[in-house]
Amino acid sequence: MFWKAIFLGIIEGLTEFLPISSTGHLILAERLLHGLSGNPKFSSAFEVIIQLGAIMAVVKLYGTMFWPFRREFYTKVLPIWLKILVAFLPAAVLGFLYRAEIKTLFEPRVVAAALIFYGALMIVLEFALRNRPAKTSVMSDTGWLTALALGFFQCLAMVPGTSRSAVTIIGGLLLGLSRTAAVEFSFFLAVPTMLGAAALTLYDTALSFTAPEWFMLIAAFYFAFWTAMLVIQFFLRYLRKYNFVPFGVYRIILGIIVLLVLR
Repeated sequence: MFWKAIFLGIIEGLTEFLPISSTGHLILAERLLHGLSGNPKFSSAFEVIIQLGAIMAVVKLYGTMFWPFRREFYTKVLPIWLKILVAFLPAAVLGFLYRAEIKTLFEPRVVAAALIFYGALMIVLEFALRNRPAKTSVMSDTGWLTALALGFFQCLAMVPGTSRSAVTIIGGLLLGLSRTAAVEFSFFLAVPTMLGAAALTLYDTALSFTAPEWFMLIAAFYFAFWTAMLVIQFFLRYLRKYNFVPFGVYRIILGIIVLLVLR
């Protein structure tokens, strides 16, 4: 079981910030590995809680954006975080109200459909918007209404296989953000979103895990953190030269494989 937890932690770190759906990959991997534990509460909580490991990579890499004891924090950093919180509100409200219904969607056919649909959409948008100049090139210049709109885009990711990163990036491109600004906004929006999801999951499960299950969570958290550190740095370098088309193609291929193998 321990090696499965490490494997899933690495998958989480690899996929959380790329527009290919970390939740979708974790669901599929767990199906192929035949689960982690006989405790259904642990299995459902595992997929959410280990995402905190990947989220902590954002905190590490963008440390100055999380440290309030500096002169520029209240003039430059705080306004950004207020916009992030505005973007977080739609998912916080809808996720709390419909969490039971959302859990019923966690199955391979839904994942496959979402992978294929948003993969195709990503490719179409790349060609449709390639000659349109960005209205907002820096994340800190994102407007309040744009931030709120991005929050509603994020709600689409409640369907597994969609990818929170994908829909916020797609939304950002449609709303006039540059690729880098859209990706960085997605990074920061992940922090309150996943903290809220993890807190809600821990509340629902009442921390009813065994010692070996806690050990697996900690191991997966650790590997998710370090893998995500590498992926974030790679992704930002990648965007300087290339577009999202390869990710769209990957999503479509993976979605087809899921339909064939896990139907």
